[in-house]
Amino acid sequence: MTSDSQSESIKLTVDAEADGQRIDRYLSGLFSTFSRTVLQKAISAGGVQVNGHNVKPSHKLTTGEIVNVRLPEEPDSDVKPEAIPLDIVYEDDALVVVNKAAGMIVHPGKSHHTGTLAGALQHHFDTLSDAAGKQRPGIVHRLDRDTTGIIVIARSNLVHHHLSRQFEQRTVKKEYRALVNGEMNLDADHITTHIKVDPKKRERMVICDPEPNSNSREAATYYEVTERFRGYSHVALLPKTGRTHQLRVHMQHVGHPLIADRMYRGGGALNRQDLNHGEPNEILIRRHALHAFRLSFDHPESGERVTFEAPLAEDMQRTLTALREHRSR
Repeated sequence: MTSDSQSESIKLTVDAEADGQRIDRYLSGLFSTFSRTVLQKAISAGGVQVNGHNVKPSHKLTTGEIVNVRLPEEPDSDVKPEAIPLDIVYEDDALVVVNKAAGMIVHPGKSHHTGTLAGALQHHFDTLSDAAGKQRPGIVHRLDRDTTGIIVIARSNLVHHHLSRQFEQRTVKKEYRALVNGEMNLDADHITTHIKVDPKKRERMVICDPEPNSNSREAATYYEVTERFRGYSHVALLPKTGRTHQLRVHMQHVGHPLIADRMYRGGGALNRQDLNHGEPNEILIRRHALHAFRLSFDHPESGERVTFEAPLAEDMQRTLTALREHRSR
């Protein structure tokens, strides 16, 4: 069940990075589970105010402005509970931390109505936030369908807003682990680009030049190589921004796409024979090799800095073990 305070507004303070940005684009970046069209309608209907005044979707933001947002009600009914097992890392009265499995979509979409994390959460917990809408109970942030690892869930709207502000202000620290194709030249580096939706294939993102009048957004990632193999690398990825597919696009951009990431030229499933031709043809991993390893934030109630970790998923650990066995340098 979700809490019944959908009418609560979310208060945001515009930071320097968003200065000059259209409010509809700003909100679509923060609330990516809502389409930009839905948010534009909400703005036009008076569901969004800047410094206490209604604005148009084209309103250009200024640093320090106060934005109050009432997310639109959704026509969809509540997510139906599903008895799907969850790997719960931590829970208390305020929040839940889950180690998400590969293949699990976070919330229902146009073509996926069952088998979601949202449905599993509805089964396991009596009360969850509905600040992001009834179709996204407790969902504060997302992971791609085939990305495994740590995701935090809010059990009330107050907690949801507190966590959302931390993500917005980039005080949440995220660390991912990835297995990538090729041996990276540098031990560590920063990648900073602009990213937008691929106009030819809407489910993909592409690197682009800064485009003030488009949907391009700056994306920044710090990486550090943790282990090297012949033809492959194990990398720690620390995103400074949270753009869709950011880590996958950035690794492709520097010439080292994630293992088995078909969408971003990482190849198909990796087999043991790919590492050593004399071995049995065992499939090691058949999805992009990315894992949300660690998440740190301020607990919304205690204020204490908390950190949660999840061990590598079985397929990534199996692949890493095979790399150590067959491709050690």
